[in-house]
Amino acid sequence: MSCCAPGTEGAVEAQRAALPSSEELMLASRPVGEGLRQSDLSVPGVYCGTCITTVEGALNALPAVERARVNLSTRRVSVVWKEEVAGRRTDPQEIAAAIRATGYDTHLFSLAAEGDDRLRNQLIRAVAVSGFAATNIMLLSVSVWSGAEAATRDLFHWISALIAGPTLIYAGRFFYQSAWNALRHGRTNMDVPIALAITLSYVVSLWETLHSAEHAWFDATVSLLFFLLIGRTLDHVMRDRARSAITGLARLSPRGAMVIRPDGSRDYRPVEEIAVGEHLSIAAGERIPVDCRVLSGASDIDRSIVNGESDPFAAGPGARLEAGAMNLTGSLTVEAVATARDSFLSEVIGLMEAAEGGRARYRRIADRAAQIYSPAVHLLALASFLGWGFYDGDWKHAMLVAIAVLIITCPCALGLAVPVVQVVAAGRLFAGGVMVKDGSAMERLAEIDTAVFDKTGTLTLGKPRLVDRERPNRTHLALAAALAAHSRHPLSTALAGAWPGPMPLVESVTEVAGGGLEAETPQGLYRLGNRAFAGGGAAAGGEEHGLSEVVLSRNGKVLETFRFEDALRTGAGEAVATLKRAHIAMAILSGDRAPAVARIAGLLGIGRWRAALSPREKTEAVAERAAAGHRVLMVGDGINDAPALAAAHVSIAPATAADVGRQAADFVFLHESLEAVPFAHETACRAGRLIRQNFALAIGYNVIAVPIAILGHATPLIAAIAMSTSSIIVVVNSLRLRGQIPAFAVRAADEARPLASLVRAA
Repeated sequence: MSCCAPGTEGAVEAQRAALPSSEELMLASRPVGEGLRQSDLSVPGVYCGTCITTVEGALNALPAVERARVNLSTRRVSVVWKEEVAGRRTDPQEIAAAIRATGYDTHLFSLAAEGDDRLRNQLIRAVAVSGFAATNIMLLSVSVWSGAEAATRDLFHWISALIAGPTLIYAGRFFYQSAWNALRHGRTNMDVPIALAITLSYVVSLWETLHSAEHAWFDATVSLLFFLLIGRTLDHVMRDRARSAITGLARLSPRGAMVIRPDGSRDYRPVEEIAVGEHLSIAAGERIPVDCRVLSGASDIDRSIVNGESDPFAAGPGARLEAGAMNLTGSLTVEAVATARDSFLSEVIGLMEAAEGGRARYRRIADRAAQIYSPAVHLLALASFLGWGFYDGDWKHAMLVAIAVLIITCPCALGLAVPVVQVVAAGRLFAGGVMVKDGSAMERLAEIDTAVFDKTGTLTLGKPRLVDRERPNRTHLALAAALAAHSRHPLSTALAGAWPGPMPLVESVTEVAGGGLEAETPQGLYRLGNRAFAGGGAAAGGEEHGLSEVVLSRNGKVLETFRFEDALRTGAGEAVATLKRAHIAMAILSGDRAPAVARIAGLLGIGRWRAALSPREKTEAVAERAAAGHRVLMVGDGINDAPALAAAHVSIAPATAADVGRQAADFVFLHESLEAVPFAHETACRAGRLIRQNFALAIGYNVIAVPIAILGHATPLIAAIAMSTSSIIVVVNSLRLRGQIPAFAVRAADEARPLASLVRAA
């Protein structure tokens, strides 16, 4: 169904029976201080500004509600309400009932809930049915327009009526249900004039067919429905993609954890039931379920969700770990210091949701502006009907004029002005290896004046490599590579890969979590790892210059120090230079150490940078730039970048990014080169110019066509042709965006072609 269409009274009663209980709503709510609680409810029926105004207005009218906000992207309403009003304890079920009273279904909001693709599939089927029907009716109409004999003409009209009737019922049900639901609750929306136009057009066409009239307008009716359904489907798909990042991030949290009871017994418990102070057992390969403190054990922890860096963190007793981090090498016993709701992962999700709500305000402005359309069209059509009826007394002619006004004012050209350019631009971007994930992203990308980059995995490849300028002793390198081959640590992998020949045989290698590798040999105890573990005291030298290091020692004496650097991503220098020429300010926000960030900033000539930032600090930094009036592009790849990606005016991530990072971003570039970023910006700027041209064409069409229809010079058929012509003009103008594939994408394709040939040969 489309917006808020409960359907029959029986369906409404069924929905009311499914209203969440007061106990469920109370348990799902959370205190926010000063006697207030917050409840999050899913309202799947909202899709436009009228929906938002209706739901928020109904909730804010309740004495217990402090404030209510509808998030159009996630179709969620957040309600902050008072626990007591005038000495009476608030029943949270009243909040859900107030939403239901407006005609919108509601239930408890769950981040982990699986996406429902039924509506999307229904819309796609409706588009297919209406397109098939429109094509066939158009073919029949050609003969009628060509001057077919009366009997043939009547036959074709009846066939068209038999095709159009079921099509209106099946494919038009989205508009009918939405319009009926709005009218039943005493309001109007954009679907009301649409439902009137297609219904009246069909009824008058059927009347003309019954009386063997020369003209009928079944083709106009079904074609109008086809164009409108395309727009509704695109809107649904884009909003569904906008919700996927938050859902994917929620899936990072494990479903449960092994709780160690005071008597030593163990019990697997859902993560929502873990209380502060309980002891948990975390095995290697498991994610941390809640924020905790290590009691015993040692392990390497992948904290990329926190700082975006590939280097694991050595965790021992006393270390604080965040929910969502991955335990890599050893078993740990930890103590929960926060519940799942108050843990780090929930905080990141909350930041993303707040950012999504902010972004929805841009859409909300456009949706609320569109509310003017519905009453204006109603008034124009009614005024035309009454004016012509009283003017010449021919009420049939007056009805045809009113229908023509409803059809000719259909906002198809205006509705296609943006999505058609988006489709053409998306095709050009895809040819250049860039995928667009949000329908409004290109408009926002064209508006940026600041570009903010993450470091590891974005400006750099996130893959350490041995520094060539300090080439180590080959005997030591071979021995170190032999030891490193027994570990999956990123630096060990890089070190093992740096030795080109056969490795010496080293047996009985032990990996010490948080330290490194050691092996007892006849020559002595060899160790490979950090300086504190292998020997030599505190880390020195290399790390001060942004380089990671691994030390090889024998019996505590340092034999060799191997230093590693993170290589710049292909095209990083060119991308930064191109954006600077476009007068875009540059900055780096990273969770890495200051020396490493400073080295990359110096190589690229980026003057502003900040290091050692948490996800919240990155998001706040982006928000600060936005508050200062800047429109920020965020380019990042890690899970820790996801909130900042969502908070930015627009965002881009590489295909190598974490799943949640890709989902949170508006664009994803597939090739390794960072030149995809300025290419996407250039395409977005061109698309923005075409969108403005399309708006001018669509508005110009209405300025010319509407007076013609009101004056009675356009039949419904002419109105449909005029509406379609305006849409075609907009489409043709949009096609001018197609252009040549950029050089970096051609190079990437050429590099991939030999590999593809080998795969096919195999």
